[in-house]
Amino acid sequence: MPTVSRLNIAPVKGLALESRPEIRLEPWGVAEDRRFYLVDPTGRLVDGLIAGPLVQVAAWTDPGGERLRLTFPNGLVVEDDVRVTDPIETAMYGRTAVGHVVDGPWAAVLEPIAGRPLRLVRVDEPGRTRTDHPATLIGDGSLDQLARHLGVPSVDPRRFRMLIELVGGAPHEEDTWCDRRVAIGGTILRISKPVPRCAITTQDPDTGVRDLDTLRTIIAYRGLRNDKDIDFGVWGEVERPGTIRVGDEVALLD
Repeated sequence: MPTVSRLNIAPVKGLALESRPEIRLEPWGVAEDRRFYLVDPTGRLVDGLIAGPLVQVAAWTDPGGERLRLTFPNGLVVEDDVRVTDPIETAMYGRTAVGHVVDGPWAAVLEPIAGRPLRLVRVDEPGRTRTDHPATLIGDGSLDQLARHLGVPSVDPRRFRMLIELVGGAPHEEDTWCDRRVAIGGTILRISKPVPRCAITTQDPDTGVRDLDTLRTIIAYRGLRNDKDIDFGVWGEVERPGTIRVGDEVALLD
């Protein structure tokens, strides 16, 4: 069976992924994952689809979201305690995130990279940038097959911004787990359905510049689900919380 090769979170939605040797997965997700997000002065969400170059900035936060550190490509590090101010609700792809605007230096230093004025927001409760699907999984076999259809040596899995990356699986093996339960480390996940992809997958995960036509290529060899969804990877719902570590094996339970 496949094993975990990398675990990724994004402390600030749209910024670079942070890879960790282990994560604690709760029913709502990982405490530090997407704890912060960015909006423009009108309150509109600003993420990688709006401002791709933001992915050049690395972020770190603690489980309580009380401190935030940003590291920029030129070596600049901006770190401070998090102080929240005004409440805010943000429309986010069919759901509403509830949080507070953060007072501090971060938005101002991100604005030149995003190319627009920004406000930083911390969600009031961990995991509340989503309503379900706290886990996502993708296998190296699927990525290898996509690379062959694209005619490139490899496809960086970070394009897909998945929580759990796996190695040792067949192409799209994870799709066969839908409606089944899997154990990974101390967790049990119910694999619910495939993940419909967006244009973020066409962008280089280090620069945010579009450089691969992933979506049309996936459509060409996999087709569309429900005449609209471009599937790649799967969603998981947490049935038993626990810790997952790099090297843990996936075990099918039913």
